[in-house]
Amino acid sequence: MSTDVADFILDRLRQWNVTHIFGYPGDGINGLISALGRADNDPMFVQTRHEEMAAFAAVGYAKFSGQVGVCMATSGPGAVHLLNGLYDAKLDHVPVVAIIGQTARTAMGGSYQQEVDLQAAFADVAAGYVVEVNASEQLPAALDRAIRTARTRRAPTVVIVPSDVQEQEYTPPEHQFKHVPSSDPGDVVGVITPTEAQVRQAAEILNDGQRVAILIGQGARGAHEEIARVAELTGAGVAKALLGKDVLADDLPFVTGAIGLLGTRPSYELMRDCDTLLIVGSNFPYTQFLPEFGQARAVQIDDDGASIGMRYPTELNIVADAKATLTAMLPHLRRRIDTAWRDTVEKNVRHWWSVLEEQSTVPADPVNPMRVAWELSKRLPANAIVTADSGSSTTWYARCLKFTEGVRGSVSGTLATMGCAVPYALGAKFAHPDRPVVAFVGDGAMQMNGLAELLTIHRYRTEWDDLPFVVCVFGNGDLNQVTWELRAMGGTPKFEESQSLPAVSYAEVARAMGIDAITVAADDDLGKAWEWALSTPGPTLLDVRCDPEVPPIPPHVTLEQMLNMSRAVAKGDPSARHLMYQTVKVKAAEFFTRS
Repeated sequence: MSTDVADFILDRLRQWNVTHIFGYPGDGINGLISALGRADNDPMFVQTRHEEMAAFAAVGYAKFSGQVGVCMATSGPGAVHLLNGLYDAKLDHVPVVAIIGQTARTAMGGSYQQEVDLQAAFADVAAGYVVEVNASEQLPAALDRAIRTARTRRAPTVVIVPSDVQEQEYTPPEHQFKHVPSSDPGDVVGVITPTEAQVRQAAEILNDGQRVAILIGQGARGAHEEIARVAELTGAGVAKALLGKDVLADDLPFVTGAIGLLGTRPSYELMRDCDTLLIVGSNFPYTQFLPEFGQARAVQIDDDGASIGMRYPTELNIVADAKATLTAMLPHLRRRIDTAWRDTVEKNVRHWWSVLEEQSTVPADPVNPMRVAWELSKRLPANAIVTADSGSSTTWYARCLKFTEGVRGSVSGTLATMGCAVPYALGAKFAHPDRPVVAFVGDGAMQMNGLAELLTIHRYRTEWDDLPFVVCVFGNGDLNQVTWELRAMGGTPKFEESQSLPAVSYAEVARAMGIDAITVAADDDLGKAWEWALSTPGPTLLDVRCDPEVPPIPPHVTLEQMLNMSRAVAKGDPSARHLMYQTVKVKAAEFFTRS
C-alpha cells in the first residue's frame, strides 16, 4: 500500500514519540490535515485560535515536558504568525519544530496567493536548521535532522513542505549519488562532563571565598540537590534568574529569590557584598545586578559554550553538564566553619519575606496586585505549574509568589513577549494532564490574545484530569509595566491614549465561553477566591480588579529613578495623587517592618 509524504511525516513523528501538534489548518497543509484524519488524529492535532498561540503552546509543552514541542501552520500568513512564538523558543533555548506548508512548486516565483519566501523569513529564528522539502527522498533526513538539531541545540527548527509534495507518494532515499539517508529515531542526548583539573580549580576558588554567592538559571534545573549541597558546604546564598525560579524552593532559608529589576532585596545584597560568585546554568544579562567587575572571583558552569563567560569577567569557565560538574566538585569542597556570611544571608531573607507580607497586605483600590500572588503562595498545590505573562504581573510572579519543592513555572524570559501565559498553560496541561495549572495574565495580554484561547481551554478540558486550571487576570485597565517604565526611566507621565485599556468583564466573557469565573474586587476576598478556584475541577477564571498604582519598585531604587518619578508627577501624571499615596504606603511597609 502506497504512503503519501504527509503519511510518512506523521509516522516519523510518532517514531520520535511526538504525541501533540499545536496548530491551525489552511490549504497549504491540506495534505497533512488529511493524513491526520487517516491516522485517527495520532499525533493529536490541538487547534488553537491563532498560529502564534500554537507556537507558544508548543514552547510551553517543551518547557514543561522536556520533550520537543511541535507546531504546524499553513503557508503565507499562517507561517508568518508562528514567528513570535518561535523567537520565544530561540531566546529561551527551547526545542521546537515547526512544520509549515508552502504553495505548490508549480506556482512558486509567480507571485501566487500566499506565496512568501519562507526560507528567508525563518532564516534567523531557525538559524540552526531550516529546510524546504522539494522531493520525497529528502525525507526522512530533513525531518530527523530538524528534530535532532532542536533537541541538541535547544532551539527552534523549521521544515517547509510545499502543498503538492505533501500529496506525493513517498519514495525513500536510495544508495546513490546525492541521496541522503537517515538513521532511525531513538538517539539519546549525552551529558558533557568536566575535567578533573577544572573541578579542582573550581573547588579551590569556592574554598578560598569568604562570602560566596550562587546564581542559578534554568540550566541548573536537574542539579537542584547538588546546588543545595554546595550552598550548605560553602555557606553561600542562592539567587535565581527568572527562568530558574523553579530550580530551588523559596522556603529554603538561604534562597534569596529572584534577581534583577523584578528581583528581591536579599538577592541585590547578596551580589553587592559577595567576594566569590558561582554561576550555574544562567545567562542572566543585567550586569548591573551582578557584583562590581573585579569584586568577586567567579566560576561559571554551563553546557552551552556559546553563552558562557559573557556576562561577568569569570576566572574559570566550565562547559559541561551542571549536575555532573557539581557532583564531581562536592568531594573537594571544605565545609565553612565561620557562619557569619550565611547568617547574614538568612537574616536578610527572613526580613524580606516579612517585608513582602507587609507590602502585600497594604490596602489598595480596589485590590493590591501583590496580594494576589501572596494569597496564592499560601495555597499553591505542591505539584502545580505556574505560567506568567510579560508585564507588571511578571513582577508579582517573580517577587511575591513562593515556590515550594515540586512546583514548576516559566515565563517568556528573554523575548519577554506579551501573550504567552495562557498558551504556555495550555501546553503545560497537555504535557502534564495530571497536574494543576495556574496562569498569571495581565489584562493587556488577556485582551491581546488570551480571551480567544479560553475557547481552546474549554474545548479540550475533557482531555485532562479533573484538576484545577486557573487563569488569573490582573485587571487594572492599564498597560501597567510600560506606564511604570515611562515614569521611572523617562520621567514621563502616563499617556492615557496609549496606556489605558477598554473596560471589559473578563468573568462574563469566560462564562460565555463555558468557563466558571468570578470577579474579585476587594483584598479580603482573594483568599476565598483562590480556595474556590483551586478546589474547582477543570478550568476557572479569576477576574481580579487591581490597583494600577501599586508600584513595582525594584530592589534598589536609584536616585535617577526617584527623580524621574518626581518629574512624571510634576508634569501632570493623571494618577499623580493616588500614585504617590500608594508608593509611600508600600515603601513605608518596607521601612517599618521589623528585622
